[in-house]
Amino acid sequence: MKTFLGLAICAAMASSSALAAGTFETDLLPTSAGDLRITFIGHASLMFQIGGKVIYNDPTGQYGDYGGLPKADLILVAHEHGDHFDPKMIPQLSTDKTKVVLTPLCPAKPDGSIVMKNGDEKTVDGIRIEAVPAYNLVQMRSPGVPFHPKGNGNGYIVTFGDKRVYIAGDTENIPEMKGLGRIDVAFLPMNLPYTMTPEMVADAARTLKPAILYPYHTGETDTAKIVALLKDEKGIEVRIRRMK
Repeated sequence: MKTFLGLAICAAMASSSALAAGTFETDLLPTSAGDLRITFIGHASLMFQIGGKVIYNDPTGQYGDYGGLPKADLILVAHEHGDHFDPKMIPQLSTDKTKVVLTPLCPAKPDGSIVMKNGDEKTVDGIRIEAVPAYNLVQMRSPGVPFHPKGNGNGYIVTFGDKRVYIAGDTENIPEMKGLGRIDVAFLPMNLPYTMTPEMVADAARTLKPAILYPYHTGETDTAKIVALLKDEKGIEVRIRRMK
């Protein structure tokens, strides 16, 4: 883990890459399958590139300009809400070979869709994907009605070579995180009232113990708070990246 972290710190200082109409910040992380390039697009929208493959997480047109970005081999969708599932963006990024992983509640499923629910595990085009729970325990739309009910949405653990990357989706620091096993890189949501407070993210990070933590889906949350909360937590590097 220390070797991975040291290499990641040295290699990941590629701070930005001119893509599409704007400039998106990127990180480069070493894995046993080659370098993993992460492009931070906006909100929950991310792009991963490794071994010639392009994987998008929650691509939505309202959070970034995708013009000029490469077509997808694989698209992951956490749940049916419009800030995660954009049925107009998916065909824009797709070819006739693109696979789309989404949840049962996502409407208008495109061709090539693969429906996954909590607990499912699949290998898609050589990439291992685990769908894990993502839900609210505390934050409620109305009394007894959570913003994200248990079982509706997915987080995803995606394995790139020897690294397991956890993209948590819209969730709180739920008990199931204790059983996820080794997590090398974690993307944890941090905005109210829909997901976690910085304190909840800190608790989740202490449970998961990732080498690298990226707060994402942060809205107006002051990301300095999570940096302060975890400043003495050895072995967890908190990285704040610009999400256009």
